[in-house]
Formats: sequence, C-alpha cells, structure tokens
Amino acid sequence: MNGFLVLETGESFEGNFLGSKTSAEFTADTPVGEVVFNTSHSGYEEMATDPSYFNQILVTTAPMQGNYGIDDSFWESKQIWIKGFVCLEIQKSKRDSTWLRRLNDNNIPVLEELDTRSLVFQLREAGTTWGAMILAKNAEEAKGKAFKLIQEKKKVQKDWPFLVTTKEVYDLKGSEKNGLKIAVLDFGAKQNIMRELMLRVEHLRVFPSRTSVEEIKKWNPHGIMLSNGPGDPEEVLEATENIKDLIGWKPIFGICMGHQILARALGGHTYKLKFGHRGSNHPIKDLILNKIYMTSQNHGYAVDPKSLPSSVDITHFNLNDGTVAGIRDSKNKCFSVQFHPESRPGPHDAAILFDEFIKQVR
Repeated sequence: MNGFLVLETGESFEGNFLGSKTSAEFTADTPVGEVVFNTSHSGYEEMATDPSYFNQILVTTAPMQGNYGIDDSFWESKQIWIKGFVCLEIQKSKRDSTWLRRLNDNNIPVLEELDTRSLVFQLREAGTTWGAMILAKNAEEAKGKAFKLIQEKKKVQKDWPFLVTTKEVYDLKGSEKNGLKIAVLDFGAKQNIMRELMLRVEHLRVFPSRTSVEEIKKWNPHGIMLSNGPGDPEEVLEATENIKDLIGWKPIFGICMGHQILARALGGHTYKLKFGHRGSNHPIKDLILNKIYMTSQNHGYAVDPKSLPSSVDITHFNLNDGTVAGIRDSKNKCFSVQFHPESRPGPHDAAILFDEFIKQVR
C-alpha cells in the first residue's frame, strides 16, 4: 500500500507513508482537512501544536524536518492539532527519529518523499483546498476513496475556535508584582501569548471563546487579549457580538483570529485569502513605529480595508501582498495585528507590541 495526498480538486501526490496504524486502522480514521503549507525553516513542533492548525494537513516547504529533535518546552498547547504531516524528508536515522516517533505516538500520519514543490505550486495556483491522506494501491484507488471522505469531513461544525478553546476558566500567575490583570479570550491561544503576557503582568485569567460580557466584566480586568485561533472568523459564534459590548470599556489587543474578530466587531468584514499566510519570514510595515520587521504568520483570512469605518486606522501592511496587517481605534483604546508578535516559530521583532499593549493598560 502506498501513501497518497488527494486534493478535492482532483490532483494526487504520492509519497512514502510513515505511521503507527495498520492499513485497516488508517482507513477507518482517514486524515482529512484543509491542506496548507508553511515556509518556515524550523518550528515543526510549534506548528503542529498550534491550535490554529485544527482540521488542517500541514505541508512544510523546508526540505528537512525533524533534524534537531524535540523539546516539550516548545509546545504551543497540550496536544498536536494537525491531521497529518507532509514533507520532502523527515529525520529517521539511528541518531535521531524523535519527531517521527512523537507524531506516530500521537497517531499523526506522515507522508515523506512527496513532491512538495509541485504540491505548493498547485496550492498557490488553485488556492487552499481540502484533501485526504489515503493508503491505496494506486492513485485511482486513492481518489475513489478520498472524495466521499472529504465531503463528509467538511460537514464539521464551522465554529472551529469553539472546538479548540479551553472548556473552563483558569488563572495564571505572572512574574510582575504590579497588580495588573489581563483577561484572555481563548479562540485557540498559543502558549507563548500567555508567556509574553506573564512577563509583564501579575495575573491572567483565560476565558472560553463564548464567555459572556457579564462574566468578563465581573472579574474587572485592566485589559483584554483576543487570541489567535483556527478557521473562518465569520463562523465564530457569540464572540463578535460580545466584543462589541467590550469595546471602549478597557484596552483590547487582538492577535490573528482576535484581530479579525475585533475588526468585525468594529464594523468591518473579512474574506478568505487564496492560500493564506503561513511562515516566519513575512515582512510588515508598521506605520505607528515607522519601521519594517519580519513576522511569524499563520492565517487564511484577512480584513477588507474598504469595509472599515472611518474611526479605524490601518496601522500595519503586509509587504508581500499589501493586505491589512494591523488596525487601531484610538478613541476606543483597541488595536490588533494579523501576525504573531509572540513568534514561536519565527523572529521576535514584533514582541514590542506586548509592551505597547501594557502601556495602554497603564
């Protein structure tokens, strides 16, 4: 049995299947999801454990994966969220095969020796599409199995942040004894957002994505963080309406999904990018600080600049394609960015935005 990645648009790509499941077990729980590519040269652990990759098959463009081993301190959540891992080559030598074993232990199948260059060209040309990792004798058999499975899996609930958010409110202690309290609305938050905030405040309280306005106000934080998360912001239930009632009450900082939801709460609209931005080398123009920095990104949607009200300023642009990468409403004390200032993986250039948020809170 050979391994195939079959796209719902009809293309198939053959590779070497590496997994812990037998053929029968694999077929019973076939990995199906959006097929997305990331251009980072490192960070396979951070990517796989980022909840923003929920319901996605991750394709890495860097040729070698697993070549520096694993370290649990780099995990961005308590589990691996990707449905499958696709690469040109994965480290599986006597010296080190720890990343492959970690994927196998978590029942995440791997396809290697696959033509990732052709696959990425296809995704750039046709746009992000759903796909399935299939075990079959040949490509035709793989396609016959894949299409029905893809259509079934696409019926999953569309509010993806609700499927990955914390189920209960929890508290975290920061390292600063300054009395500052920050509420984090969790849409699929990376742990490094928490780490960056904990370096700057005394107390964090993390709330599920559909938490009511009343519950947040009852705790009375000094500021509110809207986290990253997976999926389409238009499908996120309750959060946008809740944020409308919080705007202007306390300073708000949004990251990625949080940025998109804040923009929608302010009256803007979002749209799906052709193939998304996923990598750690995306140049951003910051109009506030008048500088350019490299950023880590992982998203498939963007804010429509024409839809934003006049009270909202565009503060950041993506220099690759000109899309909106940051907004600010000064009167209502809120701002957001369409990239990851907390990095992991990627550069730390934009970590100063956490300092800007704390200045607003003070």
